Amino acid sequence: MPTTPFDPHYFYQGNWLARRLAEAEPRQHVDIGSSVLMVGVLSAHVPTIFVDYRPLVVQQSGLNCVAADINHLPFADRSVSSLSCLHVIEHVGLGRYGDPIDPKGARRAAEELQRVVGEGGTLYISTPIGRERVCFNAHRVFAPATILAMFSQLKLTRFSYVSDDGSLHDDVSPAQVPRIEYGCGFFEFRK
Repeated sequence: MPTTPFDPHYFYQGNWLARRLAEAEPRQHVDIGSSVLMVGVLSAHVPTIFVDYRPLVVQQSGLNCVAADINHLPFADRSVSSLSCLHVIEHVGLGRYGDPIDPKGARRAAEELQRVVGEGGTLYISTPIGRERVCFNAHRVFAPATILAMFSQLKLTRFSYVSDDGSLHDDVSPAQVPRIEYGCGFFEFRK
């Protein structure tokens, strides 16, 4: 009997974020550029502001969509208490989605995300992890230590990852990630 195919990165990251938000119960959540399908579902449970370089044009209760660049977010310093950005920063600055070419795009995005997280706030990030590289103009792959260094203004509170075989390894240390080629790391940071 065949099994239902799915993309482990996207399945597990949406599942991971939904569970974290159910546990945290934020009054409002802000998402930057993640899967619109996931954001639509999340907005049924927590009022959500969705920010994307390419605006999402929908009318849905609990969901407010805003057009903005991840490197110039429309929020004051330290003003967001619950923020996510899943499978996004690896694309910033590569021009794939019409954004300007910027070799430091991912690092600039990390700085901007840290700028808007409020004191005691939480940032949820996912990105490809494994052998570090840029895959032409598609995306970057980071070592977990690189992501920790990019978000050095915040404290890592939880980490999970999907390995090359599509398995979820929940609530582990980034140091436990074996040598992988193209996994996905889920980082929960607190300010």
